[in-house]
Amino acid sequence: MATLLLVLIYIAFISLGLPDALLGAGWPVMQPDLGVPMGFAGIVQFTCAGGTIISSICSGRIIRRFGTGKTTAVSVLLTAIALFGYSLAPSFLWLVVAAIPLGLGAGSVDAGLNAFVAHHYQSRHMSWLHSFWGLGALTGPLVLASLLAKGMPWRSGYAGIAWFQSVLVLILFISIPLWKKVGREDGSDFPSTTQSGVHMSIASLVGIKGVPAALVTFFVYTGVESTMGLWCGSYLFQTRGLDASSAARWVSFYYASITFGRFITGFITFHVSNRNLIRIGSLIVFVGILLMLTPFSLPLSLVGVLLVGFGCAPVFPCMLHETPVRFGVTHAQDVMGLQMAAAYIGSSLFPPLFGFLSGFLTLASLPVFLLAYALLLFFGSERLRKVIHKANG
Repeated sequence: MATLLLVLIYIAFISLGLPDALLGAGWPVMQPDLGVPMGFAGIVQFTCAGGTIISSICSGRIIRRFGTGKTTAVSVLLTAIALFGYSLAPSFLWLVVAAIPLGLGAGSVDAGLNAFVAHHYQSRHMSWLHSFWGLGALTGPLVLASLLAKGMPWRSGYAGIAWFQSVLVLILFISIPLWKKVGREDGSDFPSTTQSGVHMSIASLVGIKGVPAALVTFFVYTGVESTMGLWCGSYLFQTRGLDASSAARWVSFYYASITFGRFITGFITFHVSNRNLIRIGSLIVFVGILLMLTPFSLPLSLVGVLLVGFGCAPVFPCMLHETPVRFGVTHAQDVMGLQMAAAYIGSSLFPPLFGFLSGFLTLASLPVFLLAYALLLFFGSERLRKVIHKANG
């Protein structure tokens, strides 16, 4: 039963990743069709991110009441409805409205499934889970590109993924009993599968030793990953002399290195602890950024891009898997929701922050900003280790 449910969770994470890169990939054709300025994509993205942050914070209470299975099924249903809304959008305002259920659904799925896997499965499955998200994020733009190449409208890409989500919704509703069976099989009383437990306020959760440091590390980590993902193509194009298509290809290579790295991390967890993998990954990110700073060497900069992605690979899933260990099973779901909210806030704020500041500086300053973020990530995670160790005696 546990294996069957795990396969379903993997598929759910592919579906979570599928729409994530669609807006960026499709906006060049969506923007003239909708007749809005190029920068309006940010409005849609921020609306979606706002819904995701809200649902992540509320996920503990929702999942405690309805269970992970029902919450996941309804949340994926929300994303399917939102994607159909995108595919039928007659105007830009329609996209903004559809972004609300897309964000609300994604946040609950992300926080709920991460907490469930962190408690019920070994660390390697968390890494593989996030590599499946990467597979979805890579597949979405490829599906859209294939349909556009055949002369089909951008709406067909959203509709196709919406139908995939709809089939998954049906499977998830049928499989709801599986979630409770897995909880009974391992003797778990985990709140995400039962209605037990008392919801804690955000202030009370932040008062738990180590939680503030954990939130900072999640906030900064996504700052590294998302800022690199959004701006490294422009950095390579404008400061390293790559042509536009090659620069875009290296952005894909960056995400591919994260996906591949998480797949490899799953096997490494047999021999290396989560805490050591977080430390090793942070150091690899640091080395990759230093290579990007190397003057007049394009090959080293490209190797640096790959190393940053490969270093990012173990950090996020291993931090997530440590949540029940660090803060206990009773508070794990609520803390997980806060961590995911911090992560989404970081990914929403850091990329536009660099974009704004680069207007006063240059895109060549990207590695300098990333270096500062990476240092905060490393020292933040080391500080968290010490706080947790001290709290546990």
